[in-house]
Amino acid sequence: MDTSPGQDTSRNAADDEAERFWERHYGSRRGRGERVNPLLAETAAPLRPGTALDLGCGGGGDALWLARHGWRVTAVDISATAVGRVRERARELGLESRVDAQRHDLSRSFPGGTFDLVSAQYFHTPFALPRARILRTAARALRPGGLLLIVDHGSTAPWSWNQDPDAHYPTPAEIAAGLHLDPGQWPVLRAAMPRRRATGPAGETATVTDNVLLLRRAPR
Repeated sequence: MDTSPGQDTSRNAADDEAERFWERHYGSRRGRGERVNPLLAETAAPLRPGTALDLGCGGGGDALWLARHGWRVTAVDISATAVGRVRERARELGLESRVDAQRHDLSRSFPGGTFDLVSAQYFHTPFALPRARILRTAARALRPGGLLLIVDHGSTAPWSWNQDPDAHYPTPAEIAAGLHLDPGQWPVLRAAMPRRRATGPAGETATVTDNVLLLRRAPR
């Protein structure tokens, strides 16, 4: 695990269970998993490339897309399998100088540096996670004028690991309120719940809702 000074590096049974879950999840996926999340592409396409942080990079589709479009990307995940695959694929594509894949349990450690864009795409887990604290840390890692894009599930897809019929999906307004960030310093640029036709890992399709929150760190 990558760590930074002053961060909590202790482990417990819940941490180990979360790591095993995501190792099994990505270990069972044989495909490249290189499709970019469409709301990230929509947000990043008009931007001038800079430095980006991909929280929970998974198969690496977002990180590799950003690198192909000129960004320097720090891609992090709790799964060593996921991180290893992102590194390998970046090398195969000649993007190793633009993709720094790191293993982090974000409840324990956070990558160093400052960023022009932080992306948290479907940053959900079945385990206890201090999500609001992590996203606040991400917001504070933005450079002045930088963007934090949070895209959450707003509905349950047939292929989701979470099939709880009573699951509550916080709205963008609820997510923003839970971050407890000064709106004068991190104003909301977009809060929306668009619907789209999505394709699952086995090629199945369904209409899903995304909860989208886009914040900008105020220029100094």
